[in-house]
Amino acid sequence: MFDIGSMVRVRGRDWVVLPGSSADFLLLKPLGGSDAETTGVYAGPGGEVVRSATFAPPDPQAFGTASGARLLLNAARLAVRSGAGPFRSLGRLGVEPRPYQLVPLLMALRQSTARLLIADDVGIGKTVEAALIARELLDRGEIERFAVLCPPHLAGQWVGELRSKFGIDAVAVLPGTARRLERGCNPGQSVFARYPFAVVSLDLVKSDRWRQDFLQNAPEFVIVDEAHASAEGEGLGARRHQRYRLLEDLARDPERHLILVTATPHSGKEDAFRSLLRLLNPEFAALPLDLSGAQNERARAAIARHLVQRRRGDITAYLHEDTPFPVRRDAEVKYTLHPDYAALFEDVLAYARESVHVPGEAHSRTRIRWWAALGLLRALASSPQAAAATLRERASTEGETDEAVIERLGRELVLDPEDGEHGLLDVTPGAQVDGEESGTTRRLLALAERADALAGAKDRKLALLTAQVRDLLQEGFAPIVFCRFIATAEAVAEHLRGVLKGAEVVAVTGRLTPDERVARIEELAPHERRVLVATDCLSEGINLQAAFSAVVHYDLPWNPTRLDQREGRIDRYGQRSPEVRVLTLYGEDNRIDTLILDVLIRKHRLIRATLGMGVPAPDEAEGLLDVLLARVLEPERRGSIQPLLLDEVQAFDLKWRDAAENEKRSRSRFAQNSIRPEEVAGELAAVREALGDARAAQDFVLDALRGAGVQVTPRPDGSFEADPTQADVAPEVRDFLRGARRFRFDARVERGVTPLARNHPLVEQLASTVLGQALESPQEAAAKRVGVIRTSGVSTQTTLLLLRWRFHLSGRKGNRSWQTLAEELDLLAYAGRAEDPQWLDAEATRALLDLTPQGNLDPVQKEERLTRTLEGLSALEGVLDQRGRDRAAALLDAHERVRGAARGQGVTYSAEPPGPPDLLGVYLFLPAPRLGGLA
Repeated sequence: MFDIGSMVRVRGRDWVVLPGSSADFLLLKPLGGSDAETTGVYAGPGGEVVRSATFAPPDPQAFGTASGARLLLNAARLAVRSGAGPFRSLGRLGVEPRPYQLVPLLMALRQSTARLLIADDVGIGKTVEAALIARELLDRGEIERFAVLCPPHLAGQWVGELRSKFGIDAVAVLPGTARRLERGCNPGQSVFARYPFAVVSLDLVKSDRWRQDFLQNAPEFVIVDEAHASAEGEGLGARRHQRYRLLEDLARDPERHLILVTATPHSGKEDAFRSLLRLLNPEFAALPLDLSGAQNERARAAIARHLVQRRRGDITAYLHEDTPFPVRRDAEVKYTLHPDYAALFEDVLAYARESVHVPGEAHSRTRIRWWAALGLLRALASSPQAAAATLRERASTEGETDEAVIERLGRELVLDPEDGEHGLLDVTPGAQVDGEESGTTRRLLALAERADALAGAKDRKLALLTAQVRDLLQEGFAPIVFCRFIATAEAVAEHLRGVLKGAEVVAVTGRLTPDERVARIEELAPHERRVLVATDCLSEGINLQAAFSAVVHYDLPWNPTRLDQREGRIDRYGQRSPEVRVLTLYGEDNRIDTLILDVLIRKHRLIRATLGMGVPAPDEAEGLLDVLLARVLEPERRGSIQPLLLDEVQAFDLKWRDAAENEKRSRSRFAQNSIRPEEVAGELAAVREALGDARAAQDFVLDALRGAGVQVTPRPDGSFEADPTQADVAPEVRDFLRGARRFRFDARVERGVTPLARNHPLVEQLASTVLGQALESPQEAAAKRVGVIRTSGVSTQTTLLLLRWRFHLSGRKGNRSWQTLAEELDLLAYAGRAEDPQWLDAEATRALLDLTPQGNLDPVQKEERLTRTLEGLSALEGVLDQRGRDRAAALLDAHERVRGAARGQGVTYSAEPPGPPDLLGVYLFLPAPRLGGLA
């Protein structure tokens, strides 16, 4: 059997043996290739012939310049995916984490079993932070499977993020996919055992049909997204109780890693917050309710080791590295109803007042009428089309007598609940609750005809929207118009399509499947002038900052949390516009709009502006709306009410302010201080030294393109533009130029410019290609493995060696053990001869690559000198053996250092000293000749 990390030759190529290999089956990666080329080879009886191989020394005839040496070094660093630095995963990612995103990773690694509540603000990147922990433990070999539990509408986002940013192919286990996935299992095999990486609907696995199956086959690492929706507390309902019981059962396994993700962990409810903390550590159940004071300092510190919650202001300049968020401009824009629309509104209001006050009617029937009336008023405030559809539609609760069912369906159709059983509904509710031939039904149909007549010139709300969208497009913004109902969204999109010349307008509603929604947005994104009209089916689950830069609230949400969800699609890290706009439309003489605006939306925004983050409205919000709308629908009421003067509103306002203060105190009390910034800075520097950073990526890409004959022009904004038309473009750069005609290497994002971090797939592909050519076709390759450079920067012959070590790492926890492979590049330099080397320190070694060449040598002389140097390197064998042992010890120290206290809790590592290193490159630096006795 071949050892992990050893070299073999098969199929005419040299390969490296990877973990997971056995005597008969070898998992192999090409010596100069990428992870995408990893291949399995059967080497048992009748299989392929696999032989041991050794790394070929450089060819002394294939020499190049100092730039060729630097190109090879950076290509090798950027091609490394199994990096040996303190973090094993960062070389494999399709995203370069911001420094602040390493804090949860360090916190998790310092626990034997990772238990964290990640509660950073909206748009900071909690998905990246949680998935990064999973990827790191996978690459360390400490876990083999994981699952993400989330609402079903977020599953597609998770699957896409895991694939594109973390190289993990996960399946979505949802009500519509679970049966199909089961058919791919062996007899008696659970779908959760069959697929090692799964994104699972939490509401699916909490059900009786799936619960026990999931608990018996749950992986050792679980991420729970939107964890606040599973918190347990007074008045939070049976559905949350079921979710919490499932999470509680998962958390009972002390070896299971559990990462909870939410932007609103506290939400003003102390018992709900404590229920989440209990999942992380059952001992937290015994903590006192009041954790203030010096006597509770130890308890606060214990919680802080499991909790990370930061606002944007906490991280925008973390470790002096800017994380750019857009500047946000909010505005409220009002309109007045056309007289005919106002008249219809009064007549509908009169009907609603009559319909909810029918003497002697059963309570269940009264509640059906109540929800039908509210749905009608909300639809009328949305659009004539939604009003007409509602007036003609039968109420979905018609004929239902179970009051719990009536209330649930009514809430989901009319309000904006966060935990609706059917997700975010955007269908119009029904208003008809009487027989088809009744006078009431005929009255509603007559009102529907009047609503039809209001579409067009009499719809002042739509006219206002048209003007606002036209202005946004003129200023270079790409807006999303959010509507409550499908009928409204489709009508708005059709109208804008007809009046906005030269702009592409698309509607996305609940009529489309999640995949169809994504496809439609991808088709829209390339258009220069584009408008997306959407219902709240897009307010969660799809990040739209790359293609859109403004949000228009065409319809006011009746749950202020929906504001954050809508706006969070664009107002987040990665937004390509330096500024985002948020416009809120409301009817100045529309009693429903002004009620929602005064009681909920303006208060929500005031709290967010004061606290720097949103705090959900107290649970009493729906009850308060019930009270206020009941006042509006009082039979004798003719004038408008002044809600801010009502006792119920003032009590609610006080409770909301108290919730905000509790959130503020909670964040202060549990401020993240278990990981100091200087610790992150140290580990980040070690990673960048091992794998290269944005500067290494920039040097490599520019050198590679220019070496291939591509003209690259720096632009004043710090980006670069490549022009392939002036050269016969080499094949290795064609794919790069197709994907990145304009590019940059910093954190700024803008339309039409590709941000190239060291982890970008285009950079990885180019680096692997350049490295592979240097190893397999040294004469034709741009990156050269040998070179002779004359320079005044040295006073005697100095030799620079580029080495690559491969380490075999082993880990153990309890009865489980694992093996991984780590690669590390190493630059060594000495002055004089190999028999008596004078070693340069690290700084002087790296400086050799930046020396300016002066003069040249005859090719025959270069070959002779390189041949003698290569033959003399055998004298360094003992030195290199010791260096290998030292590097293995340093690797082990780095591996354990980030694990911190976990080392004493059953997690142990060992690193075997490697065999001889791969000699990637040898470069001689000779003193420049002296002229007339002067240098």
